[in-house]
Amino acid sequence: MSMLKVIEVLAESDKSWEDAAQYAVNKANDSVRNVRSIYIKNFEAQVEKGKIKKYRINAKISFVLDG
Repeated sequence: MSMLKVIEVLAESDKSWEDAAQYAVNKANDSVRNVRSIYIKNFEAQVEKGKIKKYRINAKISFVLDG
């Protein structure tokens, strides 16, 4: 039987929400092993002069604990 742990992260991108999600997964992989899923809780964007400048996500990332 395996056990999962969930961490909550915030990430942003100049390109898209998908890019922000990939960045979150990449950074999580730098710190933990066995990342299994990402659940996007919230989407947000920073707008300047009527254009989106930053795409932001609030997400939960799950990974399998060792042992």
